[in-house]
Amino acid sequence: TPQFIMSINIGINGFGRIGRLVMRAAKNDPKINIVAVNDPFIPVNYMEYMYKYDTVHGRCGQEVSHDEAANTMIVDGKPIQIFDKMDPAEIPWASAGADYVIESTGAFTSTEGASKHMAG
Repeated sequence: TPQFIMSINIGINGFGRIGRLVMRAAKNDPKINIVAVNDPFIPVNYMEYMYKYDTVHGRCGQEVSHDEAANTMIVDGKPIQIFDKMDPAEIPWASAGADYVIESTGAFTSTEGASKHMAG
């Protein structure tokens, strides 16, 4: 009998070392679907470069490009919405279909701070 694998849609806040490692880890799990990344300090073209060529972990092993007009990074043909908001309450996670957000900036470590993501 065929087995149905339900995936969860994830947004990543912060695309520094931790955010990129989260994305790399997710690529090997069909149950995890990265739908959006927020980082107000990194333009999408540099996100593509840093993800493709990590100085510690090497090349990602995936086909990666970006579309500046659509503000997306494309990983193995799948577009990932890119946001650039400072305030987590302003990130439109729902518009990208995110079920969960991984807070990887280190800035919103309290329940109150991390809960701001639920507004979007």
